[in-house]
Amino acid sequence: MATSTHAESGSPRRSAEWYAGSDRNAYIHRAWMRRGLPDNAFDGRPHIAIANSASDLTPCNAHLDEVMQSVKAGIFEAGGIPLNLPVVSLGETQVRPTAMLWRNMAAMATEEMIRANPIDGVVLLGGCDKTIPALLMAAASVDLPALVVPGGPMKTGTFQGVALGCGTDVWRLSEEVRAGTLSQEQFLKSESSMISSKGHCNTMGTASTMALVTEALGMSIPGLAGTSAVDSRLLESAHASGRLVVEMILAGRGPSSILTEASFHNAIVALAALGGSTNAVVHLLAIAGRLGIDLTLDDFDRIGSGVPLLVNLQPAGRFLVDDFQRAGGLLSVLREVRDLLDPSALTVTGRPLVEHLDSARVWDHDVIAARDQPLIPDAGIAVLRGNLAPGGAIIKPAAASPHLLTHRGRAVVFDTIEDMHARIDDPDLDVDESSVLVLRGCGPRGYPGMPEVANMPLPKKLLAQGVRDMVRVCDGRMSGTAYGTVVLHVTPEAAAGGALGIVETGDFIVLDVPNRRLVLDVPQEVLDRRTPNAATTAGYANPKRGWERLYVDHVMGADTGADLDFLQGSSGSKVSRESH
Repeated sequence: MATSTHAESGSPRRSAEWYAGSDRNAYIHRAWMRRGLPDNAFDGRPHIAIANSASDLTPCNAHLDEVMQSVKAGIFEAGGIPLNLPVVSLGETQVRPTAMLWRNMAAMATEEMIRANPIDGVVLLGGCDKTIPALLMAAASVDLPALVVPGGPMKTGTFQGVALGCGTDVWRLSEEVRAGTLSQEQFLKSESSMISSKGHCNTMGTASTMALVTEALGMSIPGLAGTSAVDSRLLESAHASGRLVVEMILAGRGPSSILTEASFHNAIVALAALGGSTNAVVHLLAIAGRLGIDLTLDDFDRIGSGVPLLVNLQPAGRFLVDDFQRAGGLLSVLREVRDLLDPSALTVTGRPLVEHLDSARVWDHDVIAARDQPLIPDAGIAVLRGNLAPGGAIIKPAAASPHLLTHRGRAVVFDTIEDMHARIDDPDLDVDESSVLVLRGCGPRGYPGMPEVANMPLPKKLLAQGVRDMVRVCDGRMSGTAYGTVVLHVTPEAAAGGALGIVETGDFIVLDVPNRRLVLDVPQEVLDRRTPNAATTAGYANPKRGWERLYVDHVMGADTGADLDFLQGSSGSKVSRESH
């Protein structure tokens, strides 16, 4: 009734371990799947899951059911059996306290469902910030043939004749309201223009960054990332991805053959040239940890610091992702920095990434700068160390104010995000434009989940004076759509005993990005006598049960990707026991 091989390759399929044979277990597995599948669905054809993060509560991914249909058609056309597999979906703008709290849960759940089910490969559909990283972490830990189809950015909306950058203009406009230069009425009128179509943020935020970095890693069809959610070419590429995954299964081309040290090198180069989100750092570290690749914070500085910023997109520049695609997209950027890429890195096509660059061209140098005329000569993520961050902290120079990259200022400390909101606009707050705003208790363990709060709003009285940037230091993250001179991911975090927990208002902090230093300028003998005060430790998370308890007990630091300690590495695709 059901054979164990596919006619095209003669090799046994993993799914045949469920479906081949005439015993009771094979009967059960086949019979319950016969709800429209014909007999030849069990003749050894590859069964392919479509890990689909579509959800009405993840607005940026709500259209992925449509994308899934095109993937399905491609799989069918190539001789495979497509199977929709809804997976945990995280809406960055919706879930509280932060979507990052559940990235690892989404990765773990997806990994287990890929491993547990009778499938030979998987197509990963993601869009919003945490969905693509979670899907890649899962696929890396199972190592069945897999590729990503990103959902794409929304089209550009306009308000009063001006293009709006999703996310970035939320931060900008809300600060103008607080400064008194924009009315609350006008601010709210812009709301319906901000999100103009299906798709994720149209700035170089985390969603766009992770889609493009995934392509640089080799895990998407070259040229796909950045295609708009409303562009018919997204569905065309989704169809092609469905066909390609069947080819990958026949060739035995899994993530471990694509995600190598060379591919992470290329992803870091791409991240710098794009001016991408700092959130890519924690996600790439976590993905590498699933593969046993020794990627460190220092690699981001070593590989990326000398890479020029070529892409003039918000928040580091002026334009938006549809302009970026019109100007040539990722492949044209990578062609400009081809000499910095590792030519050995492969893609899901089985060919090296660099082989896909030959025909790429830049069509608008206002959007994508030429290599010899970059926006910023050295634009990669800078890794800072010192007594305030012995495990490292990061800053994105491309989004910072140049005059603040070397700075010494007096700390104004907030113990929690609630403390910051309660006091930041107090007219009696002892703060001036040279101060350094410090927010703690926002790391993976302390919040929990490492929220995007590091780009603290500036004090209202300083906004009224025309101040638009200050040095800010935090053990949390910031949105990829945000900007400013913000030091992020301070490690160890305050809740893990880091020095951030003993900073006091009035201490001087030295930021020296050129020399990669972040220093609490207080005598060591004074620091040795300090312990975190009760107000500080009271703000740290102490959940009693459930996922939050598991997370707090096992989450690692931002410097290793904030994965759970027991999820590092992989378990492969083998399932040892039958279910009946």
